[in-house]
Amino acid sequence: MVLTDQVRGGEEKDETPNRVRRRAVLALGAALAAGAAGGCGLLRGEPDEPPPPDPLLPLADEAVGLAALHRLAATDFPDRAGTLTPIAEAHDAHAKELARIMATPAPSPAASASAGAAAGTVEDRIEALRVAEKAGYEAAVQACLATPAHRAAPVGTIAAARATHLEALK
Repeated sequence: MVLTDQVRGGEEKDETPNRVRRRAVLALGAALAAGAAGGCGLLRGEPDEPPPPDPLLPLADEAVGLAALHRLAATDFPDRAGTLTPIAEAHDAHAKELARIMATPAPSPAASASAGAAAGTVEDRIEALRVAEKAGYEAAVQACLATPAHRAAPVGTIAAARATHLEALK
């Protein structure tokens, strides 16, 4: 036979002290939780400060902008689309990967990213793409050096890809 209740002796025990202790512990836990919530301004009506933007956000935005520039040039100069379209797709992939790392939605292209590059000869546009890729490469290298170790490999891969884009645009 298994007994699941306390065995009582000849005298009746008062269970009030056990109940009081349980209630006291629960009340103390609730008070601590309320105090912790009050410490962050929740109970005082103070808004919590939003976290700072992720340091990789500019790199992701830049990837979207570079993709738009390459895509526009590929549309304007179909004979160069074989080179420019894969570069645009690589920048799209970089933006998606950075968004995954930052746990944010992928940035959307800015309307002005492609508007300024619409004029000029093919040589002028390719030179403008080289300048943009060079700036993007340097930004990616700096981001790689500044980012925590767990983010350095994907950011370094983006820097390396941008270096190859510079070679492809020669």
